[in-house]
Amino acid sequence: MQRIEINRSFPFPVEKLFDFLSDHENLELIFAPAKIQRIKEGVDAPNGVGSVRRMRILLAPPFEETVTEVVPNERIEYRISKGSPLKNHQGVMSFSAQPDGGSRLHYVITFQGKLPLVGPLIKAGLQRGIERGLSRLRL
Repeated sequence: MQRIEINRSFPFPVEKLFDFLSDHENLELIFAPAKIQRIKEGVDAPNGVGSVRRMRILLAPPFEETVTEVVPNERIEYRISKGSPLKNHQGVMSFSAQPDGGSRLHYVITFQGKLPLVGPLIKAGLQRGIERGLSRLRL
């Protein structure tokens, strides 16, 4: 099992961070150069539980992620639901307010590759990309 764990503080309120990262299309900044499009709205909100986003990264085939849990300003969980070289995938973004008025993101992604060496290769590139994307986040 591969595990990516990122902890990062931001100078803006947790509500602002959550609102930005809960919008599927905004994730293009975090997962650049991926192209992301919401293809199905959630049951309670466009980007809520049950919503599906299609991601395309360079020349790789597109895959889909489905949001499985949303707790406003606290947590977003999702999983890959179609078309990926990964299995047993889960992403969890946990948000918390900080005493200084800022916010903190604890982001954990776990998965396995369907073929040997796929998992470690994807982990290395994905972790670097997310960290780079989060460092550019300006709200």
